[in-house]
Amino acid sequence: MTAPTLKLVNLKTHFFTREGVVKSVDGVDFEVKAGEVLGLVGESGSGKSVTGFSILGLIDPPGRIVDGQILYRGEDLTRATPERLRALRGKNIAMVFQDPMMTLNPVLRVDTQMIEAVRAHDDVDDAAARARALAALAQVGIPSPEARLRSYPHQFSGGMRQRVAIAIALLNRPDLIVADEPTTALDVTIQGQILFEMRKLCRDTGTALIWVTHDLAVVAGLADHIAVMYAGRIVEHGPTATILEQPRHPYTRGLIGSVPTRGHRGQALFQIPGMAPSPLRLPPGCAFQPRCDRASDQCATMPDLRDMAPDHHARCWHPVA
Repeated sequence: MTAPTLKLVNLKTHFFTREGVVKSVDGVDFEVKAGEVLGLVGESGSGKSVTGFSILGLIDPPGRIVDGQILYRGEDLTRATPERLRALRGKNIAMVFQDPMMTLNPVLRVDTQMIEAVRAHDDVDDAAARARALAALAQVGIPSPEARLRSYPHQFSGGMRQRVAIAIALLNRPDLIVADEPTTALDVTIQGQILFEMRKLCRDTGTALIWVTHDLAVVAGLADHIAVMYAGRIVEHGPTATILEQPRHPYTRGLIGSVPTRGHRGQALFQIPGMAPSPLRLPPGCAFQPRCDRASDQCATMPDLRDMAPDHHARCWHPVA
């Protein structure tokens, strides 16, 4: 059996505020193997992005990882020194942020930033680094990449800046990419192109990919597995086709039911009642129970992830049949 590129074991990332402890990530377990794509799905505030930041050691005070393991090729990154994490970021593990300006320096030309990203990890000359940067820009569909290399970030549209950020993540051919809703600012045509290129990259190079999103339509054609997050926990996990066709957790069913389809033309979309709870005031037991039409007194006790089928698990006392 192939060892996973990344494995999270009972990961807990909490923020210690004046109002109380925010358990943004509260016991998350999943793994992703070489060449696989994991879709991490959930509403805003479910803990998806904090999970991604935790993997790269990008949690700032008042937040910190309080428990669990982040195993990259067997190495526990929760115990890694800042120097070790700095060596891994960009080379072995890359991240694409939702806001490209978290990646790009507004006062440096694109070629300066991309060449620096290459030479920080590889002992190559400027010409070789520049050639790699050109290839990465072409890979994400940027026209006239030679001219664009000499541009500044403010000379790009929001969508073009995001493509540059994705190209920077691809520069050093990392083992793992964490992509935090990177296609949100892109039009549908370019989004489809990026998704195709990312899928091809994983297949051809063995790069593992965690795609963080709220959009099930995106991961439907991209991910091998889907992990659904709610209030800091994984509530359902399994193969993409199984999750989309046979969801067992009521929350997953609600997410899928709220996606427009041709079969429901002219009909009102399903809406999950209520709002996601404040992470400072989570209800006891299952956090979804106040919004769930299947809740009972038993839901005041937190259920474990239970086997629904081979490789399919859900955290629910009353799973959907």
